[in-house]
Amino acid sequence: MTRFRALIIDDEADIRTLVAMTLNRMELECFQAGSVAEARQQLQQRSYHFCITDMKLPDGNGLDLIQLCQQKFPDMPVAMITAYGNMELGVSAMKAGAFDVVAKPIDTERLRQLARQALQLSKVPVHLETLPSAIGLIGDSAPMQSLKEQIFKVARTQAPVFIFGEDGSGKELTARLIHHQSSRAQRPLVSLSCREHSPAELEQALFGEHNPADGLLYAADGGTLLLTDIDQLPPECQGRLLRVLQDKTLSDPRQEQHLAADFRLLSASDKDLSQLVQQGQFRQDLLFRLNVITLNVPALREHSQDIPLLANHFMRLYCRQWSMPELTLQADALDALQHYAFPGNVSELENLLQRVVTLAEGDSISAADLQLQTGPQELMPAVQGRIDTSNLEDYLENIERRAITQALTATRWNKTAAAEKLGISFRALRYRCKKLGID
Repeated sequence: MTRFRALIIDDEADIRTLVAMTLNRMELECFQAGSVAEARQQLQQRSYHFCITDMKLPDGNGLDLIQLCQQKFPDMPVAMITAYGNMELGVSAMKAGAFDVVAKPIDTERLRQLARQALQLSKVPVHLETLPSAIGLIGDSAPMQSLKEQIFKVARTQAPVFIFGEDGSGKELTARLIHHQSSRAQRPLVSLSCREHSPAELEQALFGEHNPADGLLYAADGGTLLLTDIDQLPPECQGRLLRVLQDKTLSDPRQEQHLAADFRLLSASDKDLSQLVQQGQFRQDLLFRLNVITLNVPALREHSQDIPLLANHFMRLYCRQWSMPELTLQADALDALQHYAFPGNVSELENLLQRVVTLAEGDSISAADLQLQTGPQELMPAVQGRIDTSNLEDYLENIERRAITQALTATRWNKTAAAEKLGISFRALRYRCKKLGID
């Protein structure tokens, strides 16, 4: 069994000794270097599973070494030692690709924790296709290939990541992929939408009503916390979250209780947070903590060449789900999809094809079957204005549910007659009733 090796780079012998003693107790074989030149020699002589370097060195700085390792040893996590309280330097290191940052004076427990997380990366699969959530990240276009590469790179750090993109573009999937490729992959991924809860509910959910151990911040300990629609996080929660990120502890003054808060924060939004800062709606200091790294998820119209792959995937998925024969897209349908704007992005495409598949009569889908311009004409005026269109899936399901329920009511729940009234087959009606929970 190969023993793990660590390279310790610092011009102070006492610090090198302290780090080596700590890592030796974890059964790591440690090698030391006191300068950039010595580090380069050591890196050429053997491979390492973990590297930790001071920022200031006699013949250079740690950022130079991080950039070198990014180029030549991309699989080796590199941690940076910085002066206490120098957050800007720490952020610069993580933007350059540092796995994590540890402050002087070095806390040995924090060092052990960091080393354990770094070594976990050797157990993480490096190919997206091996991950449980990879199936949704479909596309061979340049924007998607770039996104996959960025996901792989940022996943191998502890840096907070802000994921920016339109609704339905795949922000949550991107977050899941980051988590599954990270050193925290075996720990929980805890997710919370800031849009779907009131300020009081958000505060209680995040920090616990009476005990911080009851909140999601504690539930994400050792793992990853994903806050979607973070632009909706109320000011009170922004302040409390900032303190947790700064202190890495959860505290309850009423009970004089302090709990360690070891989680990686991923956040997502379709809003430009810097504009919200200028408008006084978001804290500048919290934004500084959140967007150490920013990932931009492309809108579907920016990689429309991936639509055939996505469409075929969703059609196969729902044909199997509903035990239907596989369907094909006719040329005019594929052309219509590729020329449609898809304001709801991949989520809209999926919901569209889910509906089309379950209503299909033949063995192929035409452009007319897609009904891209509008839904059922006679129903649109009746439902518009009363359905929350911020959730496209719920919106489409409500339209279909109303159409089917109205047809069943008109035919006194004779499904054969209702199917005829709707212009679909009895089989298709049965699939839709089962999907929508209509008995």
